[in-house]
Amino acid sequence: MRLSQPSATTVRSVVGRYRIPFNRPFLTSAARSRLAESISSSVWSGDGPFTRRVRQLLEEELDVPAALLTTSGTSALEMMALLIDVATGDEVIVPSYTFASTANAFILRGVRPVFIDARIDTLNLDERLLPDLITPRTRAIVTMHYAGVACEMDAIHDIVADRSITVLEDNAHGLFGQYRGRPLGTLGALAALSFHETKNFPCGEGGCLLVNDEQLLDRAEILREKGTDRSRFWRGEVNQYTWRDIGSSYVLADPLAAILLGQLEERELIQQTRMRAWKRYMQELQPWAVTHGVTLPTVPPHCEHPAHLFYLCLSDASTRSRLIAHLASQGILAVSHYVPLNTSPFGRRLGGRPGQCPVSEDISKRLVRLPLYNDISDDDIDSVLESVTTCPL
Repeated sequence: MRLSQPSATTVRSVVGRYRIPFNRPFLTSAARSRLAESISSSVWSGDGPFTRRVRQLLEEELDVPAALLTTSGTSALEMMALLIDVATGDEVIVPSYTFASTANAFILRGVRPVFIDARIDTLNLDERLLPDLITPRTRAIVTMHYAGVACEMDAIHDIVADRSITVLEDNAHGLFGQYRGRPLGTLGALAALSFHETKNFPCGEGGCLLVNDEQLLDRAEILREKGTDRSRFWRGEVNQYTWRDIGSSYVLADPLAAILLGQLEERELIQQTRMRAWKRYMQELQPWAVTHGVTLPTVPPHCEHPAHLFYLCLSDASTRSRLIAHLASQGILAVSHYVPLNTSPFGRRLGGRPGQCPVSEDISKRLVRLPLYNDISDDDIDSVLESVTTCPL
């Protein structure tokens, strides 16, 4: 099996002036085939045959009770907030170094986000800070596995063992990663996956809610179907479906599920390509990094990651800017990552302040991500490596 190359027109529209983009969307041959099957069928709305096949694949691969496809990873996070019944006055601990959706899903329910700083090694939330942040109003801790490297889940569960606090996973980066031999996304009561264009298995826009606590499954199906028991109706469990609860339209269209199925069917090839690129970056940049005071990703021995992204932490912000500009001059797009939530404009309106999460604030000024996509070639990797190591820092 070979990965299908996008057309030259598509590449130009996305890449612009960069000969090597940061990310390039693609379709596997299987995805093209599944999409054609879906388009020629009579089912284009959600929960059709391809949705059911993706659900079965994920449930079997991850050994989870339920995998409910959603319109996005953000939708899955919003369903989490609904399912644990958070409300105004509650608090949820969220990483500062993450995407806005991790916090927004709970803020929409009136929750106060409590920002937690990152570890300096994995850039995940620093579980050692949790005891000082937990209050009687804390309802949940949202872990986000940065770059697909697991948070220290055992320690987090130990901290909340005697408390009524739910552990949740934002696993947008980590599908098929592992923590101590257990799949990411199976370590909290609920987990969110993303199938956005920038992820390992894209379908344009899409997500999934993994339900690990089976007591939440019936309500999760209702919330996902606009507050109705439509899923039970299609299974023949009720004669007529009706409004049962709050909810929204979180169901993924079946043609997008068809694309996703095709991507997942070629997951071994995709992961091999990405891991080969990731390992080349890691191995061949080691001597240069040591010489120039650059930090490469840390992967603890008990973690297995899915090669979602590769990053460098430069010595300071100005050095980061020089590297990004140098790569751009060579036609290579490298990018920064998150602005810490506590220092973002909306985060400050919610009580965040500079200095609150010093590690996150420092890392955000120095981190740069290198190009990594599913059909990246050895020649592209060679060009990136040469440009990085010849940059006059």
